[in-house]
Amino acid sequence: MNTAIPITTGTTIHTIMSTDPLLTLMQWLSPAYPVGAFSYSHGLEAMVLDGTVHDAASFRDWLTDVLTHGAGRNDVILLAAAWHSDDAETLREIDDLARALTPSAERLLETDQQGAAFATTTAAVFSHDLPALTYPVAVGRAAALETLPLADTARLFLHAFAANLTSAAIRLVPLGQTEGQQVLHALTPLCRDIADTAIDLTLDDIGSASFATDIASMTHETQYSRLFRS
Repeated sequence: MNTAIPITTGTTIHTIMSTDPLLTLMQWLSPAYPVGAFSYSHGLEAMVLDGTVHDAASFRDWLTDVLTHGAGRNDVILLAAAWHSDDAETLREIDDLARALTPSAERLLETDQQGAAFATTTAAVFSHDLPALTYPVAVGRAAALETLPLADTARLFLHAFAANLTSAAIRLVPLGQTEGQQVLHALTPLCRDIADTAIDLTLDDIGSASFATDIASMTHETQYSRLFRS
């Protein structure tokens, strides 16, 4: 938990935070945080199997669409709404909407299981009363409880989402490590811009046009051989 510590310099008292907010966010959104993000590909595995994504350029195009027109933007809107929520009923309504927005059983599993794992770990480590929620809602609520800045939370959340899908692409396409990092580096400004815009939107602004990826996530449910859970 971030706690204020008074520091006296001469006759002036300064207040500092005992934990850097960015370091807390880096911990939450790092691969080491046990949410199981590495086991989900967000439908990418099916897109690789049918040849839609087959190299760095096609992966970059796919990831751009997911961030801009799919779950990337929508999840930031949900995260921001959870950050602003001030009662349990409102939070539950946001979480119900997040679940309703998932286009397939596997995508629901992806956000439900990661959110539950995040909530369990964060409650234990940071001593917050955090119920099991979908992933963006859980992160948004935890950030508010920990008084972490919304803009930084949204930026790092979306970048972590893109980084996890890049890691999946490196294994699936396959891409070289350098190629994958080049794609992620190229799309980092997009993550920033989407996050900065989406945190000022409302739940009425949620919308998606990533139909191919949604269908891929449904196809993946019956795919014969799979490395990932979505």
